[in-house]
Amino acid sequence: MAVTWWLTTPDGFFWPMFPLFGWGIGVAFHIWDVFVGSEPSEEAIRAETDRLEKR
Repeated sequence: MAVTWWLTTPDGFFWPMFPLFGWGIGVAFHIWDVFVGSEPSEEAIRAETDRLEKR
């Protein structure tokens, strides 16, 4: 998007900041989920394995 803006109106309003900001929020939440997300408890793991074994 920034390249499109630069090729069409380099001296105009930098409109790509809005979609880039929204995308950045999504990336930040993904990073939070990967590095800070909670691990399941032993009880939750046991319940899920019991549920899968019943199939």
